[in-house]
Amino acid sequence: MIYKKLILSAALTGAATNRTHCPDIPYTPKELGLEAKRAVDAGAAIVHIHAREDNGMPSWRTEVFQEISEEVRKHSKDVIINYSTGAIGLSIEDRLKHLPATKPDMAAFNMGSMNYAIFSKRAKQFIWNGVFENSFDDMIKVVETMNENNICPEMECFDTGHIRNAQPLKEMGLLPDNACYSLVMGVLGGIDATAENLIHQIKQVPEGAFWQSIVISRKQWQLSAIAAAMGGNFRVGLEDNFYLPNGDMAKSNGELVDAGMTLAKSVGREVATIEEARAMLNIPLK
Repeated sequence: MIYKKLILSAALTGAATNRTHCPDIPYTPKELGLEAKRAVDAGAAIVHIHAREDNGMPSWRTEVFQEISEEVRKHSKDVIINYSTGAIGLSIEDRLKHLPATKPDMAAFNMGSMNYAIFSKRAKQFIWNGVFENSFDDMIKVVETMNENNICPEMECFDTGHIRNAQPLKEMGLLPDNACYSLVMGVLGGIDATAENLIHQIKQVPEGAFWQSIVISRKQWQLSAIAAAMGGNFRVGLEDNFYLPNGDMAKSNGELVDAGMTLAKSVGREVATIEEARAMLNIPLK
């Protein structure tokens, strides 16, 4: 079977980790702009971005997202910008207010509620835990906001039920044809990152829909190879995994994207350019 070209995404920073975990995590808009450039130069077509304050704390201030957009566009006029909308303890209105102001090409659309936690096996206790609330009412608000602003929904599915949650939204006429499925694995509270689980998740995605794997942890490389071999796409970046396939800690998102390019080519997949990715996902340049 001949597959379409593979679209490689880079998640630049996330929200849960900091420089005590990895010294090269970007915080400021300027740093995120430079990391986006490194990712694009290495071959990424999509950059997924969480905003942070200059001290590294998560930020939901619209002006910070606007500054990030400006910095990213200084270095790449056409990369697909994908902003986060996921947060715990924040109203859905506050989680969405940056979208009409920035109008990114794409934005994360969290597809269901779940426990969300980090557990220390060594200490035998939770380092952090909370409930990530995404009711159907809130999900309708999210996708309606994205549709109103011509933003492609990136449906983040942390478990099998989340994939199914897309069905009623599609029947309501809310999901555009180019909505993407992201199969997120390895978050405690969601599906575990195993080869068997990834194959199961892939089988749940509607035929012909775009999908990518997002694997949290060093298992990313093995499972990304499976995703690529099965005709899908995958995401790398400092949000998901700090480590290169050889075990060294990456010094930039560019290094992780470069490793992803090598992996994709090793299983016979060509990687799409930004222009090709926009055509495949029907995301015109704004």
